[in-house]
Amino acid sequence: MSKVIKRKAFVTGANGFVGSHLVDYLLSNNFEVTCLVRKSANLQWLKEKDVNLVNTGFENKSRLVESLRGMEYVFHVAGVVKAKNRYDYFKGNAGVTKDLLEACLTTKESIKRIVIVSSETAAGPSRVALGSKETDISAPITSYGISKLAQERLSLDYQKELPITIVRPPAVYGERDTEIFIFFNSYNKGVTTTIGFEKKLISLIHVNDLVRGIFLSAMSETSVGQTYFITSNSFYTWEEIIEKTKLAMGKGALRFKIPHSAVYLIAAAAQFISMFQSKPATLNLEKARDITQSYWICSHEKAKADFGFETTIDLEEGIHRTINWYRSENWF
Repeated sequence: MSKVIKRKAFVTGANGFVGSHLVDYLLSNNFEVTCLVRKSANLQWLKEKDVNLVNTGFENKSRLVESLRGMEYVFHVAGVVKAKNRYDYFKGNAGVTKDLLEACLTTKESIKRIVIVSSETAAGPSRVALGSKETDISAPITSYGISKLAQERLSLDYQKELPITIVRPPAVYGERDTEIFIFFNSYNKGVTTTIGFEKKLISLIHVNDLVRGIFLSAMSETSVGQTYFITSNSFYTWEEIIEKTKLAMGKGALRFKIPHSAVYLIAAAAQFISMFQSKPATLNLEKARDITQSYWICSHEKAKADFGFETTIDLEEGIHRTINWYRSENWF
């Protein structure tokens, strides 16, 4: 029997929520995977997996170049989602992307595709209930979103020499997630909240659908030089999410509506307190502006047209899977 030649993939942020699921997906598709992680990274989701670890982060540029030699697919998932100031956002998003792409220029002979994982926040909230499209003018409203748009625009500067695809996920949930987990954990304790009194729509994708979409974008010849929302087929209200959570939990919870004004007051207090702490606040004034928007929705139509992407895990199934995993891991 002839030996199967494995394709080679390089994943940044491989120890994180999305990155570790992408590693799992690549391994299941017979890739040899090299993971770039920081020396201080928690490797709990990479333990006992058949991967090559490079634990220098982006700091050691010569090691970064050496690690990229022979790579065919580069998936840049690493980034900063929380920071105390705009400089740290730009350094952790646009800055490290520049380091990576400069290293890729040195090893570009083997590279078939580079996928930059950006964010829906780079586009900003949708202005209408139809959802944002890739051709819409980007208008991010937070430092994080602005830094992700800067990451995208920097990537465009390299597209003449490198085969780059940019993907923009919306809110992501699923096994291993720690952000939307806050919502599920609160519900499990018997309390759930919604922001404001008018209906809000969001796009929401299960992590397994997301990494499949990222993979399909890398395999498509059509997607070179393109930007895509990798997102759910449908838009959801928080009331729908709460109802599906109720089914999955098998119990109800007290529901409270928090006025926008109260959200801003809480955010201001949290931001002030964080000035005297080493870690940034989870809720600050920018995040308050983020979560009080009416429409955080985007269209999957371009990804569907170009490489056939559609989500396969509906909201009910996704929430059931996620909650069952939290329970199995004793997260609550």
